[in-house]
Amino acid sequence: MVKKGTLQLETLACPTCMQKIEGAIKQVDGVDQESVKVLFNASKAKFTFDSSVTNLDEIANSVKSIGYDVLKASER
Repeated sequence: MVKKGTLQLETLACPTCMQKIEGAIKQVDGVDQESVKVLFNASKAKFTFDSSVTNLDEIANSVKSIGYDVLKASER
């Protein structure tokens, strides 16, 4: 089932942070790569994903694994 997800991130310091986070989310199997958007000023990542392949915890962990804090993960 396709769902929409949002990650509330720690405050982003630079556009490079945004690109790294987008790249990490896009590498998770089940995430629609075209849907991934990191909103720099809001410190949020928005995306769609197939919940039969992955889940919010796995997506959040992909961001944490590259050194960024995820404050909240939610479906929208």
